Amino acid sequence: MTRSGGPPPAAERTVHFVLPGDVDDPAAPSGGNTYDNRVCRELPAAGWQVRRHTVRKSRSRAADADAEPARILRELPDGAVVLLDGILACGAPGALLPEADRLTLAVLVHLPLADETGLAPGRAAELDALERRTLHAVRAVIVTSEWAARRLVAHHGLDPARVHVAAPGVDAAPRAPGSDGATRLLCVASVTPRKGQRRLVRALAPLADRPWTCDLVGGLDRDPGYVAQLRREIARFGLAERIRLTGPRTGAELDARYAAADLLVLASYAETYGMVVTEALARGIPVLATAVDGVPEAVGRAADGSVPGLLVPSQDQAALTAALQRWLTDPELRRGLQASARGRRAMLEGWEMTSRNLARVLERLRHEPRRAA
Repeated sequence: MTRSGGPPPAAERTVHFVLPGDVDDPAAPSGGNTYDNRVCRELPAAGWQVRRHTVRKSRSRAADADAEPARILRELPDGAVVLLDGILACGAPGALLPEADRLTLAVLVHLPLADETGLAPGRAAELDALERRTLHAVRAVIVTSEWAARRLVAHHGLDPARVHVAAPGVDAAPRAPGSDGATRLLCVASVTPRKGQRRLVRALAPLADRPWTCDLVGGLDRDPGYVAQLRREIARFGLAERIRLTGPRTGAELDARYAAADLLVLASYAETYGMVVTEALARGIPVLATAVDGVPEAVGRAADGSVPGLLVPSQDQAALTAALQRWLTDPELRRGLQASARGRRAMLEGWEMTSRNLARVLERLRHEPRRAA
């Protein structure tokens, strides 16, 4: 395909960011929403103005699900640089394809659509095909981890030069005092099958003879059926006084939960990065997590090479219980992990680095010749 035209004038470093309608909803906190909002806030310091466009029905499977994104794109000026959240774009190639030559499109993929846990095989295959069409149509794909970049390149056959990493940043935070250094466990994640709270409960049940409590902090409205199953399982094991579903918490309330925690636990089945991991490490809290997808990347290593937590195989329920038992019963292990978490805390990068990485991608796109209509 021939190309023509050039970049917009130097003064017009503007990106149009197409966002899910719940991006600002305090009742629906998520890593993706946090990332989107922080990028909007930080990009101006990296030289890019952001114009936000929200799509009201971000999770619709209706036949007209493409209509609102298509309208937004249709009304943008020729050559506009557009960043679309993948939860909207990856399932809506019909909205993007007609504008792919006229606009400079990039997609931010927080989680490959088919990786959501609990999808019927036919639906997963359908979403996978839609995502492939979308990602091949746009100029750039931005992901939040090196793992995700490798996954999308291999799975969808993308040109590696078109896939860019802008890992989430984390805010500096005071060190968490915790409780007694061992017994206060914290899981921060929407209560959905992908986040694995049921298997966390099953891992804790054999340890009922040990002193511990666990707060499950996260939204309860995305999968009410799963939440009901989780509550029944907690009751069946007699753990209702020890495992608490708090609902979503943000701001000072979430900070207080972190401050009281001794260990972050995350039993996800799929996790492109795992922002709660670095949020815990920013407070010097060790992590116990399933070693799935981008989670080991988020956990990272301290400067001395030590890992600031325990990583267990994703499908090994016994390993999850064993790791929790080690944490609760081995003071020397805890001291080593706590020291490693403090070391990792000093190495974490802030959101300004995320935005600089994203701005470099946008600048490259801005100077790329526009496709001929």
